[in-house]
Amino acid sequence: MIKLRRVLSIGFTLLITGLLSGCHGHFAILDPKGVIAAAEKKIFIEALLLMLIVVIPVVIMSVVIPYRYRASNTKAKYAPNWAHNNLMEIIWWTIPCVIIVILSVWTWIYTHTLDPYRPLAPDKDTVMIEAIALDWKWLFIYPAQHVATINYVVIPVNKPVRFFITSDAPMNSFEVPQLAGQIYAMTGMQTRMNMMATSTGMYSGLSTNFSGNGFSGMNFKVKVVTAADYASWLNTVEKSPNHLTMTEYNKLTEHTENNPVQYFSHALPHLFSMSVIKYMGPMPGMVLGYASTEQGAKS
Repeated sequence: MIKLRRVLSIGFTLLITGLLSGCHGHFAILDPKGVIAAAEKKIFIEALLLMLIVVIPVVIMSVVIPYRYRASNTKAKYAPNWAHNNLMEIIWWTIPCVIIVILSVWTWIYTHTLDPYRPLAPDKDTVMIEAIALDWKWLFIYPAQHVATINYVVIPVNKPVRFFITSDAPMNSFEVPQLAGQIYAMTGMQTRMNMMATSTGMYSGLSTNFSGNGFSGMNFKVKVVTAADYASWLNTVEKSPNHLTMTEYNKLTEHTENNPVQYFSHALPHLFSMSVIKYMGPMPGMVLGYASTEQGAKS
């Protein structure tokens, strides 16, 4: 018995250690650093605990019942013709139904609360970033500052950020597990994601939709910094000798793998809109991404 307890204790310790060490990797969702990710963790844990109301008694009974009614236990009541009990029927139908109703209400509430399109602040108080999935890299454009990066994002802490997302390659998927959820990037379409980081640090972003040979290297870093450091970083990128012209953009659309971080100054205006519209045919006057927020403010 003592040996069994020791084995179980060691196993439990290793399990907890593995889960905690994985928080920065595969279990990043359990270590949120943003308001959206924190809310997602909350609903995950609440739903898990709610469902354990059914799971735990079932696990206990799966041990207790066979032990109690084993052949060698002569004290157990023998009832071969027993087939029904009204009280038990009420219990094991009512509890799951109540859990389903609660989960349904939570799903409705959180679906609207955590809608990736739902702004976290007015446009004037939000950092706007345009993200384009390429083969096999991410291009991030800061349209208000006219700069761009490859596979690297810097955002200020405690400041709402809105990503406008599309693809100029096969369908992809954009995710930063510790800051927000996941949303698809598709050619000829625009999706959006709002997030706000609450802690400075370096976080991992990735593609979660297989898109070819270079998919495994299609990762990027999101650095969350103070407002002062953010302004300093933008100043550094603005001095980059590389300009994001249409010629340079066409080079970026070519297949390349494991791309290093790159900075571009003087990003071509409305590049995001052009990358979407070129799959839709002529769309005179149509603007997307950050340009659509400017147009909305003017009207």
